[in-house]
Amino acid sequence: MGKSNLKSRFGTGRTPQAFMDSMQQNKETFEAGYRDFSWKNEEDRLFFENLRSRGDLRSVILAADWCGDVARNVPVVFRVLETAEIPVDVMILEENFDLMDEYLTMGGRSVPIVIFADADGEPLAQWGPRPEKVQELMRKFKAENPDREAPDYADNMKIVREQMKERYGEGTSVHEVIVHELRTLLSGV
Repeated sequence: MGKSNLKSRFGTGRTPQAFMDSMQQNKETFEAGYRDFSWKNEEDRLFFENLRSRGDLRSVILAADWCGDVARNVPVVFRVLETAEIPVDVMILEENFDLMDEYLTMGGRSVPIVIFADADGEPLAQWGPRPEKVQELMRKFKAENPDREAPDYADNMKIVREQMKERYGEGTSVHEVIVHELRTLLSGV
């Protein structure tokens, strides 16, 4: 089944600044990631600057301030989209379950989900909820722990979350990975 057209969502979400201003949780982590972002690769920066000339790309980001993955990943996404001058609508997960349910991750509502669409609202590509090197841990966990009611599920989840934190690394080390994944994704649209 195809994804819904997003044109009716354009202009209805929060701007990146409004999202940051409204954050009640993880604000310091988010702001640090946003403030500390820098281009590690000049070719990446030029790739995103060159997207400005297209003018046909839009982005809708499903997010929630309580989510650690949002706090780690979306600051980088915001910086990349600023450089590319791609308009962004941040849609709060709890206010957009209908859209979220079209973009489930392994059957669950995981954020952030970054959706790229053309100017007519047709979805072109999506990224998220986390970089592949981190997501592979969650895929393995879900395969090995299918029963959420199992007595060791919570303990195993705690372990995988620690492993994911290690994969994210310290400070801005994951930023370059996210930039590369977004560049690869947008190279194909």
